Amino acid sequence: MKLILFYCFVLGFLSRNTNGDLANKKFPENFRFGVATAAYQIEGAWNEDGKGENVWDRFLHENPFMAGYQNGDVACDSYHKYLEDVQLLKYLGVNHYRFSLSWSRILPTGYVNQVNQAGVDYYKNLISALVENGIEPFVTLVHFDLPQPLQDIGGWPNPQLADYFADYARLAFTLFGDDVKNWMTFNEPKQPCQYGHGYGYFPPGYATDGIGDYLCAHTIIKAHARAYHIYDEEFRSQQNGRISIVLDTYWYEPSSDSDEDKEAAERQRQFTFGWFANPIYHPDGNYPQVMIDRIAERSKQEGFSKSRLPEFTTDEIEYIKGTYDFLSLNTYSTYLVNWTEEYPIGNPSWDADISVTTYQDPSWIGSTSPTLDIVPWGMQKVLSWIDQTYNHPEIFISENGYADNGDLNDSQRIDFLSQYLSNVLLAIFDDGVNVTGYTVWSLIDNFEWLLGYTAKYGLYQVDFDSPNLTRTIKESGEYYNNVIVTKCPVDTCED
Repeated sequence: MKLILFYCFVLGFLSRNTNGDLANKKFPENFRFGVATAAYQIEGAWNEDGKGENVWDRFLHENPFMAGYQNGDVACDSYHKYLEDVQLLKYLGVNHYRFSLSWSRILPTGYVNQVNQAGVDYYKNLISALVENGIEPFVTLVHFDLPQPLQDIGGWPNPQLADYFADYARLAFTLFGDDVKNWMTFNEPKQPCQYGHGYGYFPPGYATDGIGDYLCAHTIIKAHARAYHIYDEEFRSQQNGRISIVLDTYWYEPSSDSDEDKEAAERQRQFTFGWFANPIYHPDGNYPQVMIDRIAERSKQEGFSKSRLPEFTTDEIEYIKGTYDFLSLNTYSTYLVNWTEEYPIGNPSWDADISVTTYQDPSWIGSTSPTLDIVPWGMQKVLSWIDQTYNHPEIFISENGYADNGDLNDSQRIDFLSQYLSNVLLAIFDDGVNVTGYTVWSLIDNFEWLLGYTAKYGLYQVDFDSPNLTRTIKESGEYYNNVIVTKCPVDTCED
């Protein structure tokens, strides 16, 4: 009876959708559904069993106010409760679980000369439990949490880190590759670069906008390529897996039909997504030409002797391009873009290098996570743009989700999921985009970086006031299970 009442509720709720018709087609038979988490956000046990310190440990211990005096020291305690979390996954019926390794839990100093066996055993046990329950592991090597000793030698702007990351990646492939067939090198590298070395909001908190962020990205892109080639040349033939990088973007919609606004929107897309995607996914490689030209010109006017954007050599361009087996996308919302006059020449910055205006329509429905308004049609548009811009790659949606206050009756999340999934279907069937998977962020409520525990993304509620950190499924979790079983985001779909 409970289940019948629940589905009656879903039917009634979806019938009052205000963002257009919902797609009533089924997802293809081989389409994969999953959920995601990240090590720092759920594991806790920040200094247990030989784990080393990472940049988020240091940053929030030294600057506790940055996340409202909250941190990931305990988080969801998944280090101790991982078997319980695997059962949550099994109940949902997901095909895959995307999670990240804590580099510092495996290599406490960041270097391969000291391997922490307790950390290795934790991930081996987690991966074994997933495989035994028919859940495919999708493993991210770095999800923001660089080991602090590597930050102490300069962090990602130091090109030497590409070598240390390559060593770590090789070790991870060796340890876990027999059971892991899908790898992601980095999660959203734009965030630690732009917010950590540009704006200074993320660790290490360096405000070197327009310089440090570009240096950071340059190293990470080369580090990704190193890991790809290591896997391709040393492991692929035996392990038969795949490897990618997780890139994130909003959809950027021109605010009018004017050529100027259209050009501004495309410029924003290239500076946001193309910054990392072009060197890897574009047939020509290298950074987007609009970035190369604009940063070089503004650097010259600012009095620099050369562009603030580092250059790839011809050999590096060839080495980096094509280092992917699929395109992994995180996307949540949409912005409108206006053309604007050039920002004044003065202090360099990423925003000034773009010189456009972005904003969200006040009429759009918001969430408890700032800047993540619900704009379902942006999902279809961003998928179609990526498909056309990057020569029709396989696209795997590795994060998409909605933040609220954590109620079990999370009807707004059900609305969000139904509408965004419908727009994935529109991209597949109307635009011919090769989307092969969808991943909800997140399995459980967790630590959401500078938002602490105030933004709840989970399909399961976590009671952070209970000693056991009790997990309870939300109505959206029941809804998502039904989507996975029926491959249909609404009550009835065409066969």
